Amino acid sequence: MFFYKEVTAVAKKKLTAKQAAFVEEYLIDLNATAAAIRAGYASKSARKVGSNLLTLPHVQAAIQEAMADRRERVEVTQDQVVAELARIAFGNPRDVMEWGPGGVRLRPSSELTPDQAAMVAEVSETTSQNGGSLKLKIHDKVRALELIGKHLGMFVERSKMDVEGGLEVRVSYGDEKGND
Repeated sequence: MFFYKEVTAVAKKKLTAKQAAFVEEYLIDLNATAAAIRAGYASKSARKVGSNLLTLPHVQAAIQEAMADRRERVEVTQDQVVAELARIAFGNPRDVMEWGPGGVRLRPSSELTPDQAAMVAEVSETTSQNGGSLKLKIHDKVRALELIGKHLGMFVERSKMDVEGGLEVRVSYGDEKGND
């Protein structure tokens, strides 16, 4: 393992060795619980520890800087990711194949545009003495649309809260004298 070079000297000074390990591990899958375990925190408390670490400003800063460095290293922008998802989401299967009563026929890959080819996840062919089969799998359009929608803030995430020990909610209209 290595520590990302982009973490500033200030962030490095504030991070403990375990926190630095957490930052590295968190970047693997963005899973705070798994990152905490891999960084050496107890698995029993990893969920809480991971959540708490993500609230610390110096840990947040280290994560953001590490992500920025990775984006620079791999030269992948958010626009590129969204554009690729859009190619999948808005691709038309009829552009890459034809089907009907006579069966299915794929267009030759050399005839596909990059946008058309982007939606293809897998092509396979099996042959036997009795014939054969052709399989074309396209990327999940609904998932691509979901990811684009989330990126653009089109969907509101709802979460369920479990409250132990009761909950009191007070609603007040106007002041105590009944004035608005």
